[in-house]
Amino acid sequence: MIGGLIGRWLKSGALDLPLPGAGDTAQRWQRLAELTAMDVVAGRLAEAHTDAVAILAELGGPDPRPDQLWGVWAAESRDAVLNARGDGEAVTLDGTKVWCSGAGLCTHALVTARVDSGDRGLFAVELQHDGVQPLPSTWRNVGMAESDTRSVQFSDAPAVAVGEPGDYLNRPGFWHGAIGVSACWLGGARAVAAPLYKRAGDESADPHLLAHLGAVDAALTAAEATLVSVAGEIDADPLNRKGTAELIARRARAVVETAVEEAIRRTARALGPAPLSQDAQHAQRVADLTIYVRQSHAEGDLEQLGRLAGARR
Repeated sequence: MIGGLIGRWLKSGALDLPLPGAGDTAQRWQRLAELTAMDVVAGRLAEAHTDAVAILAELGGPDPRPDQLWGVWAAESRDAVLNARGDGEAVTLDGTKVWCSGAGLCTHALVTARVDSGDRGLFAVELQHDGVQPLPSTWRNVGMAESDTRSVQFSDAPAVAVGEPGDYLNRPGFWHGAIGVSACWLGGARAVAAPLYKRAGDESADPHLLAHLGAVDAALTAAEATLVSVAGEIDADPLNRKGTAELIARRARAVVETAVEEAIRRTARALGPAPLSQDAQHAQRVADLTIYVRQSHAEGDLEQLGRLAGARR
């Protein structure tokens, strides 16, 4: 089902978004939020694809074709290491990559791997190759289950280097992409809160329900305003000459994460168990978004935001 929805989005041009920092960043994030409001898992995969397109443009990689679905597989693990050998267009990958979303859905992926110097390089890989094999799934939660996130084994798999080692993390677009993820979180939060908005229009809506909605509405509005403001800052400084990209990205993600938590918690408190137990679509959205927002590193991210914010004072 998810693959079919993503395929329709690709075919219709719904994933052809403005590049971040090119003047229409707010529109890019608004569209990502809208897609994720339709389906959290599909929105998550759509964000990865559009992020890959932006990375390839920023680092001068190959141009994606309209029928290709790209993933970005950049998670690192001590227990599973992916190594790259060779250079330019004569690179091969060997090892295991963890946390590969869309492992059986994507046609191509941008993959980080260790080069001989020990640095992290970025490589474009065509996944329909005998040397690329998704491993059996170990996913045990209904949340984000359809994202097909699992480990992938690479065995002498051909790849193309994208940029120089270290470019993936050091480029300004790394933080632009991090904010794009939070735009998807916002879309998911809006969808989770939709039943609460609907119930507030009933004559039977009690003061407690309305108070919960007031708090959720304020949080969602603050998140949207933050993303619009940050989009303007990025469009005004796409190359991060001011050195503020990480600060504003961490701020935006913290504000949106708070809105997500408010939407999930208060919608449940206001409406009780019925939507979670009897509305399959709502229950799935809550489960998916609960897992998705854990791409945040919680207090670890807040610590870094505090350090950056404090340094600027």
